[in-house]
Amino acid sequence: MTHPLLFAAVVALGGAGIVPMLSAGLGSQAQAASKTLNLYTARHYSSDDALYVQFTAKTGIKINLASAGDEPLLERIRSEGAASPADVILLADATRLWRAEQEGLFQPLQSPLLAKAIPADRRGSDLWVGLTTRARVMVIDPKRIKPEQVSSYAALSDPALKGQVCSRTASHPYMLSLIGAQIAKHGPAKAEAWMRGVMANLARPSKGGDTDQIRAVASGECGVAITNSYYHARLMRSDRPEDKATVAKTTLVWPDQKGDGAHVNISGGGIARHAPNAANARAFLEFLASQEIQGQFASANNEWPVLANVPFENTALKQLGPFKGDPMPVERFASQSRLAQQLVDKTGWR
Repeated sequence: MTHPLLFAAVVALGGAGIVPMLSAGLGSQAQAASKTLNLYTARHYSSDDALYVQFTAKTGIKINLASAGDEPLLERIRSEGAASPADVILLADATRLWRAEQEGLFQPLQSPLLAKAIPADRRGSDLWVGLTTRARVMVIDPKRIKPEQVSSYAALSDPALKGQVCSRTASHPYMLSLIGAQIAKHGPAKAEAWMRGVMANLARPSKGGDTDQIRAVASGECGVAITNSYYHARLMRSDRPEDKATVAKTTLVWPDQKGDGAHVNISGGGIARHAPNAANARAFLEFLASQEIQGQFASANNEWPVLANVPFENTALKQLGPFKGDPMPVERFASQSRLAQQLVDKTGWR
C-alpha cells in the first residue's frame, strides 16, 4: 500500500497503461521547488515506498510519485518533452536505461559521491547508475534435470533438453539483456544459433513472467526455466502453501560458474534531462546509494546491493549462497539490445 505522503490522486493516461500516483498535483506551482522531487519509477515494489518516506523524513523533500511499467513510463516522458516535470527516472533493467540514454532522456549526474560509490561496470558513463543487482539463473526440476545438464547458458540449446525449457518472451528486457550478453561474448551469428537451439527446446510457447516459469517447472510442464534470482528468493520467503510447494519441487542453478559467471543485471536510474529539481534528484540518488538503503533493498526486495560488503538481513538470499557473477559491464550488453531485438524478430522467438 502506498504511504499517504506519496498518494493523493490516481489518474489514468489515455491508453498508455500508466497509472501515476501524484501528491497534491505533480509540478504544482504551489509547491516549493526546493522541497519537491518528482519521481518517475518503473520499480513496482511496495517495499520501495518505505524508502521514499525515509528520504522525506531525512531531507524534508516531498516526493511526487508517478509509477508504471518501463515502456509506458518512457512513453510519458517522451510525450511530455521539455515540459516534463520528471526529476528522477528509475528503470528496472540496464537495457531500458541504455535506451533512455540513447533518446536523450537523462542529464549528466555530476555527483562525485555516486562516481566513487557505484562500480564503473554497474553504471552508464555519467548519465545513470545501477542501484540493485540480480542474476539471470536457471531453476530446475531435480527429478528430471541434473544441475550439470544446465551448468551454462549454452547448455540450454543442447538437443538433450528438447521439450524441457521454459522462458518468458525473448522480447522482454530481461531476455534482451541476456541475449545482448551472448552477442557481446560470441558475436551475433553464434548468439542467433544459440537462440534457435533454445527455441527448439521449448516445452511450450514463451509466455508469462519469471514466476510463471518457476511454477511451470514445479507443475511438470518443463524441466528447466530461465528466471531472475529474486523471483525464486521471493517464493522462498512466501508464507503461501502453494509457493512453499513450488520451492520444494525446484532447485536454483547458478550458470557458468566454471566460466565467466552468471549474467548480472541491474535496476537503476538517473536525473531526467529537463528536471526542475536536479539538486534534489541528485540527493535522492545519493540517498539510494547509501550503505543503509542498499541493505534495505536486499532485505526487503531480494535484490543484491550494487555496493560491495553491505550487510543485510535476508535469509533466502543467504540460503542461495555465494556465486560467481559475470563482470561484464552492464553498458556493454545493454548496448547490444537493438541487435538483440533484431535477432528476436529474425528467429521469431516471441
